[in-house]
Amino acid sequence: MADRPEVAVIGGGPAGLMAAETIAEAGARVTVYDRMPSVGRKFLMAGRGGLNLTHSEPFDRVVTRYREAAERLRPALEAFPPEALRAWAEALGEPTFIGTSGRVFPKSFKASPLLRAWLGRLARLGVTFRPRCRFVAFAADGGLEFETPSGLETVRPAAAVFALGGASWPRLGTDGTWVEPFRAAGLAVAPLLPANAGVEIAWSDIFRERAAGEPLKRVALTAAGETVRGEALVTAEGLEGGAVYALTAAIRAALAAGPVTLTVDLKPDLSAGALARALERTRSRDSLTNRLRKGAGLAPAAIGVLREGHGRDLPSDPAALAALIKAVPLAVTGARPLDRAISSAGGLAFEALDDRYAIVGRPSCFAAGEMLDWEAPTGGYLLQAAFATGAAAGRGVIAHLGLAPDGPAET
Repeated sequence: MADRPEVAVIGGGPAGLMAAETIAEAGARVTVYDRMPSVGRKFLMAGRGGLNLTHSEPFDRVVTRYREAAERLRPALEAFPPEALRAWAEALGEPTFIGTSGRVFPKSFKASPLLRAWLGRLARLGVTFRPRCRFVAFAADGGLEFETPSGLETVRPAAAVFALGGASWPRLGTDGTWVEPFRAAGLAVAPLLPANAGVEIAWSDIFRERAAGEPLKRVALTAAGETVRGEALVTAEGLEGGAVYALTAAIRAALAAGPVTLTVDLKPDLSAGALARALERTRSRDSLTNRLRKGAGLAPAAIGVLREGHGRDLPSDPAALAALIKAVPLAVTGARPLDRAISSAGGLAFEALDDRYAIVGRPSCFAAGEMLDWEAPTGGYLLQAAFATGAAAGRGVIAHLGLAPDGPAET
């Protein structure tokens, strides 16, 4: 049996840990380098409100969620689809369930038990961890340079997987500092931009004070020709929430060309005619606010949004009022900054990778996860692609080193 090759995985998020597991199972010695004191910090943050691992919708629909990168990601997603991710979690003692929205969660609803079990599996596979090590450069001799607690260190593994994340949540480790050394090495990296980010709207002071933190339930949002149903949350700066996040890419592109209007349908389940008839049934002596509350079923925050979009002098005519409720125009002044976004767009271009996720011109170096140039909405799609590309890069390393997928190096 040949000596086991040494592989470096740079980045201890889901993509990096999945690459480490895949490679270690094939018999290589794996060391995970991470700039933070511990791994999986953003993964744990993602699970604070319930860890959304993946989505249960049909596979072909899942693929479309990745927009322009869909076909490039398809082979990795086919090799490690949502069903495989659920089976993997269950094998770690964390069975999953499908929520009413179709999203998939661990039954514990938390990230920490899954991460603990995963790190236990990696330890049994012999994976070692080097915390507080930041990748800073590709060395001239092919090595990898790190800033470590004891100074600059160069390592020369047989292969390496980069899974350095994007640039959202920098305090958790994904600060995008890898972009400069990758560009210095002549690799194409698209600018890192906010994805799954809120939008900024210039609310009136009184509405901001009264409504910040209030939800807008069962609405439809339209911007740049795309419409999404869901929920939104009023914030002091504008709007957040799943429906808003799903429009981030369209809004971001439109903002680059000029002003953007976000149109809110406050009652997407009712036609304008049905809504007008409901308003007609309210008592004429009711105030306009009460008519909107009783007839249209609008919560105070929704009524406030209606007035923010159309002005405080709303018509009393039911048909005219219904038409306004169905199309509230809100001027978007900007997107929330990258460090306030849930994820990033941009990153290492797919043109810089071959089909095995190896970096072109550096056949022993691979890349995976959010540092690649793709984006997806919330709903489990982000983690699904991180796991799938991590596994794909791991398989690429196995092929590059001539390892058997389930055993030590071939002789």
